[in-house]
Amino acid sequence: MNPKTQPNEAISRRSVLAAGGLAAAGLLTASAAKAWPGSRASVFVAKNQRYDGSLVATIRDGLSDCGLDGPALAGKRVLLKPNLVEPSRAIPHMTTHPAMVVAAAEVFRTWGAEVTVGEGPGHVRDTEVALIESGVGEALDDGGLGFADLNYQRVAWRRNRGRHSKLRGLYLPESVVSADLVVSMPKMKTHHWVGVTAAMKNLYGVIPGIKYGWPKNVLHHNGIPQTVADINQTLPRVIGIVDGIDCMEGDGPILGSAKHMGLVAVGTSLPALDATVARIMGLVPERIGYLALASRRLGPIAENRIDQRGEAWRPLVDPFHVIDQPFLQKLRAQGGELVT
Repeated sequence: MNPKTQPNEAISRRSVLAAGGLAAAGLLTASAAKAWPGSRASVFVAKNQRYDGSLVATIRDGLSDCGLDGPALAGKRVLLKPNLVEPSRAIPHMTTHPAMVVAAAEVFRTWGAEVTVGEGPGHVRDTEVALIESGVGEALDDGGLGFADLNYQRVAWRRNRGRHSKLRGLYLPESVVSADLVVSMPKMKTHHWVGVTAAMKNLYGVIPGIKYGWPKNVLHHNGIPQTVADINQTLPRVIGIVDGIDCMEGDGPILGSAKHMGLVAVGTSLPALDATVARIMGLVPERIGYLALASRRLGPIAENRIDQRGEAWRPLVDPFHVIDQPFLQKLRAQGGELVT
């Protein structure tokens, strides 16, 4: 950054490149597009949600409240990216529930979009196993939805627009670079290295294992916070829908315990969305490495720059257990609980 440049000005210019992709593609409503470039964003949170409930209406309302112009997606290619990191039938709170994926697909299909579901599991080389163990494969068959294996697709190289890490560029799968809109659909979880994993961290799964290994070792060696920020800044049109109904706390993102929250969170700015999720989990977003990096260039995380839609976040706060490690303890707001 030019030392003479003020922080808010830097956010605006970078935001043109990031969320500006949504506005330039005509995917935001007029009022939302008018707000960009800017340092504000809207986040929608719904409580009392169930997997057998009215998820379609919740997701549709949330996207609309956050400024997505649904009818503008007619004829567009939408890629839904759930979290299927290492699915197990015994740990359903680890991965995005199939009902969330099917409901989101119905919303975008109703708007006339061509919907594909894609994932490159970080720990599983056999993606077919991941689809079976997560239950997502059966749901896709029932819903007539196509699947893209992002670990093994043809790839395209894109310049690293974040440059937080030393990586000059990133290989991205064909389905990702050809999508008009990528929808990050994470599970709301703690993470034993970076504190929280939600919409931004979930995009590790768009990076192909065939190029970066399992579990995306090249990214890990270049710094998790830095590469999470790089990936998000390199993808031009991304929004998020968080499965916060049955969540994971403690030793996430794989070995933690189940925690029921009953929430669905939606946003067109992933830093703002993840910051709100972190606050509800009892964590301080400004202390989470990749959110701090993103706040400088990609989108707002400060509470006073996020317009809350649906439920207010404060009454929903229920601190998640975090591992008793100093670097994780410092992420907690007052009142959190430690586990070993």
